[in-house]
Parts: sequence; structure tokens; C-alpha cells
Amino acid sequence: MRAVLHSERARLTVLYGTLLVLAGGGLVALVNVLLRKGLGSRVNGAVTTVMPGVPVRAGDPLQDGTAFVPAQKLPPGVAPTDAQLAQWAATKNVSRAAEQAALHELTVVSLVALALFAVLSVWLAWWMAGRVLRPVGVITEKARRLSGANLHERIALQGPPGELKRLADTFDGMLDRMEGLVTAQRRFAANAAHELRTPVAVQRAAAEIGLAGDPGPQKVARIRERLIAVADSSEHLIESLLLLAVSEEGLESAEPVDLAALAETELAAVFPSGGPSGGPSGTTGAGPTAGPTAGPGEAPGEVSDAAPPAPPAPTVVRDLAPLTVSGDGALLGHLVRNLLANAVRHNRAGGRVSVATSADGVLTVSNTGPQIAPADVPRLLEPFRRRAERRHTAGEGAGLGLSIVASIARAHGAELLAEANPEPDGGLTVRVRFPVAPGPGRAGVRRD
Repeated sequence: MRAVLHSERARLTVLYGTLLVLAGGGLVALVNVLLRKGLGSRVNGAVTTVMPGVPVRAGDPLQDGTAFVPAQKLPPGVAPTDAQLAQWAATKNVSRAAEQAALHELTVVSLVALALFAVLSVWLAWWMAGRVLRPVGVITEKARRLSGANLHERIALQGPPGELKRLADTFDGMLDRMEGLVTAQRRFAANAAHELRTPVAVQRAAAEIGLAGDPGPQKVARIRERLIAVADSSEHLIESLLLLAVSEEGLESAEPVDLAALAETELAAVFPSGGPSGGPSGTTGAGPTAGPTAGPGEAPGEVSDAAPPAPPAPTVVRDLAPLTVSGDGALLGHLVRNLLANAVRHNRAGGRVSVATSADGVLTVSNTGPQIAPADVPRLLEPFRRRAERRHTAGEGAGLGLSIVASIARAHGAELLAEANPEPDGGLTVRVRFPVAPGPGRAGVRRD
């Protein structure tokens, strides 16, 4: 009972009921005031001139053949007779008695009607408050039952547009986002477990199959190289996962960073001689490279001595305008490095890598390569997502590069836009728009 009395429905009932009772009481008071002002004159004008105690109707003839008529004004200058004065006094007494009786009856009836109206108002207020709060109760019950097993359920409130309808739709939208986040987290955990299990399986196969029997020194050396490569692959994957976790935490401190100079430094690391070097050096964060794969007819623990020829490296096009942003220099370095590694890894023979910065805060990295469907571009920004199924080939990566770029961009309050390039170039163009303070325009352009 106490819970009901302290509920929002009870509060709304008191509020609505009080307002309705006050409105009814005000209406009754107004009617009484208006009638008290005009009732006397109306009664006086309606009462006919009759003798006291004689029940007659207007127009009925008397015994002497005359008839009663309504009171009339005397002509100017004519004094009333004693009989007329007596008739006026009798009429006044009747009018006053009729007025008081009418007002008394009106007051009694009004109070009784007001009491009934008060009871009806409380009941209507309770019903109306329950109807208004019914969607809130549905939302509360849905939130109470919410768990990871029923995130697919929605309120789907049916009704006219209004505040509660918008509240229910907003709650449904929040559930959509929560379901997407939980699904992405589960998919990330499953993919991470798969990526971490693959190197372990390769190491076990190399040890059980490659070192079976009495292998020679050369085979042991090849197995050793394979195990080292798999260990490096696992290390790159773990470093990428740690970088992704760090970038998701946001920035602890920010300082001015020359993004154009940083891009030039990362280009020099990727292409040490001013041209392509076949891939970035150091940890790219774009995903670890898989270790050497077994050639045709070889066991999983063995490797081929012949290395495939390196394809022609892409051409680099620079358009670096002065650009300074506020952020973490190390994370921004990983952002640029991952974009360059992704552009080189997914390019074609003799393709092109374009890097540009603009004074309005935009970093653009574009590359030629395989044709990508526009609908697949948002999926590439998710962890462990690739354009094609993984084949566990050398340099393939784990599919974390663009997801790390997106996470670092969010940490810096930047907007990331990725779009597929049309034919015949193909490939991908990624633009990262950083928030920059208003300043002078481009001071110069450095082109190669």
C-alpha cells in the first residue's frame, strides 16, 4: 500500500484530481456569484401583481371580471395610491422569498454536484495517470528483464507521436546499439581466439611433424626459422591487440603534433630509399604477417627453400601541406603507419599510394588495388575483417589495421571516412578529418 501511495501514479492522481476539483469548484462559485447579482431583478420582473395568499395565474379573471396583469410603471407625476403601495410591498416580499429559495436550492444542488464531481475526478485522475504511465511501466519492465540473452527484444510502442513514443523509440535505438556492441564483442573474442590459436597449431605441427624421427641439421634450422616466424606473428598480433585496447581508452594527454612531418617520417620508414621497399618496417599494427607457408607436397612443419619473387612496388605520390593537430604523437604515428601498411599490402603490382594532408585538418591515404564493393567498406573497419577470406599466406595480416585507425581517430575526436575507389584504379581511399583551430590557409605544398 505504501508503495502505491508513493508512486508516480498516486502523485499524478493527486495533481490531476486537485486541478479538476478546483476547476469544478471555481465553476460552481462563478455560477452562484452571477446568479446572486441578477436573480433579484429577474424575479421582480417575472412576478405578477397578485394579492397575497391567493393562488392565481397571470391572465386569470377575478370574480368581478377583471384580470391580473404584470406590474407596470406609473406615468410621470402620478403618485401611487395606498392600494398600489400595498400591492408593491406584497410583490417585493414574494420576490425576495422566491430569490432566497432559489439561491438556497442552487447552493445545495451545487455542493452535492461538486462532491460527486470530486469523487469522479479522483477516479478519472487515477485512470488517466495509469494510462499515461503505462508505456513507462513497459519500458521499466523491459529494462528489468534485459540481459545478454534477450537483447533482440524491443518495446515497439504503438501509439500517436509524443514524448513517451519518442522515449520508447529512443530506448529501442539504445537496445539496437547495445546489441550491436555485444555482437561485435562476441565476434571479436571469437576471432581473437581463432587468430591466437592458429600460431599455436602451426608451432605444434612444426614440432610434431617437422621434428619427428631424426631430422638433419638443415631441416632443424628450417623448423627453427618457422617457429621464430610464427612467434613473431603472434607477437605482432598481441601488440596490435594491445594497441587497439590502448586507443579505445582515449587520450591521457594531448600536445601539438605536426601531422605532415609525421607522415613524411612514416613514408621514409616504409620506403627508405624514397621509393617503395616492399612493405613497412617495424610493427605496423595492421596485423601480423603470417609465417612462411608450406609449399606443395610439404608437411605443415616444413618450408620451401624457394621464396616467391617480390611484385613491383607501388609508386608514392605525396601532397603534404603543413598541418598541426592536437593529440598523442605515438598513437598518430600508428594511425599513419597502419594506413600506409594497408595501402601497400592491398595494392597491385605497379600500383600507386597517395598521401596528402591539408590545412583544414584532413589526412588522406589512397591506394590502387582490387575492386571493393561500397557495401563492404564499413565492414573493413571492424576488427579481424578482411576483403576476402583469410588464406594464411605470408604478409596477409590479421585484419586489425583499419579498426585500429578508426579507434585512434575516435580517441582524437576525428571523423574517419573510407570509400571504395571506382574502376579502373580500384582500391580504397581513407580520409581522417581532425578538429583544428581556425588559422591561416595553406602556407605551401611539397610535391613529389
